[in-house]
Amino acid sequence: MSQQVVTRFAPSPTGFLHIGGARTALFNWLYARGRGGTFLLRIEDTDRERSTPEAMQAILDGLAWLGLDYDGEVISQAARAERHREVAHRMLGEGTAYKCFATPEEIQAFREEARAAGRSTLYRSPWRDADPSTHPDAPHVVRLKAPREGNTVIADHVQGKVTVRSDQLDDMVLLRSDGSPVYMLAVAVDDHDMGVTHVIRGDDHLNNAARQSLIYRAMGWPLPEYAHIPLIHGPDGKKLSKRHGALSVEEYRAMGYPAAGMRNYLARLGWSHGDAEFFTDAQALEWFDLDGINKAPARFDFKKLENLSGRHMAATDDAALLQELDGFLAATDRPALSQEKRQQLRAALYCLKDRVKTFPDLLEKANFILDERPIEPDGKAAKALDSVSRSILGELTPQLQNANWTRDNLEAVANRFAKTKGVKFGKLAGPMRAALAGRSATPSVFDMMLLLGREETIARLSDAASGEG
Repeated sequence: MSQQVVTRFAPSPTGFLHIGGARTALFNWLYARGRGGTFLLRIEDTDRERSTPEAMQAILDGLAWLGLDYDGEVISQAARAERHREVAHRMLGEGTAYKCFATPEEIQAFREEARAAGRSTLYRSPWRDADPSTHPDAPHVVRLKAPREGNTVIADHVQGKVTVRSDQLDDMVLLRSDGSPVYMLAVAVDDHDMGVTHVIRGDDHLNNAARQSLIYRAMGWPLPEYAHIPLIHGPDGKKLSKRHGALSVEEYRAMGYPAAGMRNYLARLGWSHGDAEFFTDAQALEWFDLDGINKAPARFDFKKLENLSGRHMAATDDAALLQELDGFLAATDRPALSQEKRQQLRAALYCLKDRVKTFPDLLEKANFILDERPIEPDGKAAKALDSVSRSILGELTPQLQNANWTRDNLEAVANRFAKTKGVKFGKLAGPMRAALAGRSATPSVFDMMLLLGREETIARLSDAASGEG
């Protein structure tokens, strides 16, 4: 590739970073990073009334959690207003833009008349070719001189060749009557000045591409390459809403999904590489290409997200998984683990992380490590601790006092004891799970005994036998 790839993510800080925006950021990040290019972050904060510092911080936090690092400083669109005006005035000077003195009332009257006559309501300003000497000393906007004939063509990596007839394009406003630049102008100027080579964004911006391209052509700038991604839909094929999962990235983090699982799932929402479902970041960076983006809307599926999250938790290095767990605890205002509990949990990950899909799952399955005596069984586990079961645990406990604390030996002791009772060990497992963990779904009884150690195991079994658990 002769030119270094430069992509950008350009959210508006008027709300939190939602899942669609996160996917757009990921696609831009993957495309740039996979080609040794540059990934930039521009905050489109021109709506000063709705832009908030909290939303801005939520965007930065969401990108940081997802691991989508950007190059250089964050660029503020609002701070570049003077540059946007400069371009509009240059277009005025070169005759590719003009001053329009039409009042809002005149424009409304034009549209009503056109509507009544069955004509296009796109405003055609009488000031387009007016002699500057006839200009009044009055408020005005600056409009682009859009072509009146032919077509504007956008070559899009996802949508293909998109053709817009010139009679469908109005002379869009570049500067409002107060001199402030409009969004369309700001985006085109910023993308050019930032050296953006590939504009990857939602297909709700497809119509904007034709209009923004007119600014590029008026200025003699080379057009970036475009890739307009279909929006995300719910499982029912309708536009994604909160009931489907149109939540902020912050909420997904709070639900305990690991960042790697989220990246994997978002990458698969509208892009594919053969039949690959589960893949690493390194593979995604190697494989991701604009040609792999599907033209049809992607459908959000929580089951697939959970499945991929579970596979990533199982594949993650223990130290890295614990570090991400620390971040989850902090982000959800939960108490941090003590150093002792952290060490115990790390030792237990071998029998935990293959069985969980989220960090709350992990904490629940690790409850036997994290909880303190006396263990309070939940409702389902409590049912396993009836008077007969407690009596049996009371008989089993002394036989474990002097047992050699290895898995093979513990299994032998437990199976031998079960045989004397005329039952299989499975009948003892439920009461032992309830005694050791206070839960009915746990790791293997023997894994828990080994991890808890002799003293704690016997203490918990004794508590349960005496009815204290």
